[in-house]
Amino acid sequence: MGELALTNLTSPMILFFVLGLLAALTRSDLSIPEAIAKGLAIYLMLAIGFKGGAGVAEHGVDATLITALIAGIIVSAVLPVIAFPLLTWTTRLSRMDAAAIAACYGSISIVTFLAAAQALQTAGIEYEGYMVAIAAAMETPPIMVALWLARDTSAGSVFDRTVLREVFLNGSIVVLVGSFIIGWITGTEGLESISAFVVDPFKGILCLFLLDMGVIAGRGMREGKNLSAPVVAFGIYMPLIGATIGFFVAQLIGLSPGGVALMTTLAASGSYIAVPAAMRVALPEAKPSIYLPLSLGVTFPFNLAVGIPVYIYAAASF
Repeated sequence: MGELALTNLTSPMILFFVLGLLAALTRSDLSIPEAIAKGLAIYLMLAIGFKGGAGVAEHGVDATLITALIAGIIVSAVLPVIAFPLLTWTTRLSRMDAAAIAACYGSISIVTFLAAAQALQTAGIEYEGYMVAIAAAMETPPIMVALWLARDTSAGSVFDRTVLREVFLNGSIVVLVGSFIIGWITGTEGLESISAFVVDPFKGILCLFLLDMGVIAGRGMREGKNLSAPVVAFGIYMPLIGATIGFFVAQLIGLSPGGVALMTTLAASGSYIAVPAAMRVALPEAKPSIYLPLSLGVTFPFNLAVGIPVYIYAAASF
């Protein structure tokens, strides 16, 4: 496991994240324009979605795929129900803030997923191509559960048209699911025809994106005055709780070691794209200065440095 952790920590992708983190903490003026950063994110989701769809086309729809989809949805819906009482018992956060954080830790980080997939590829461990579909399926259920958890103090109905549109038509979900469907329709032939676009440049663009994520995480850590010690602790132990649940569920449904590692990673990750976008509309009282630095500045680096190597080692050992 030590060798796997060292390989992960010294990969170009992780080191570019560290570079961005250090640049922000030392108050460098390094930044990537927002439009470019959004373009990088769209590319990554398009590429991973398309490759996942092509993987499903090659594999075919079977009982394991359907079972994995259902399991992913259930896991993502259960995690906020666990996270919410933990936050209310151990911190002084408001109900709204606790619900927003619970949504983040039920939903997933597609970049953490990408980092784990890259680590598996480096280690030569195969995984099911349809795991990207599991990732997409796990995005929205926690948002709906969190809105239900916050309902007592919400002004009006949280399940209005604006919220539902934000949840289900969020740009990241549209790109991820849409490119997955296109990859599924066109199959391996489609993947081969655009491999120069979705395969070859992937690692380099991921480095640029993680550089930007490092800058954002560093700024959040530098300015995160609202992150008390119990809240920061939650950002470390909650991923381990999610990872444990994801690991045993993946083992139960019979995923390959690579699939187990990715399901574990998904359950351990925290959203900082889809959920914050939805929370801004649905729960405006919740403070982004708490849930965004927590998921991006605490949990994301923890998973990159410690979590992913542990998850892969555990999946390969059982």
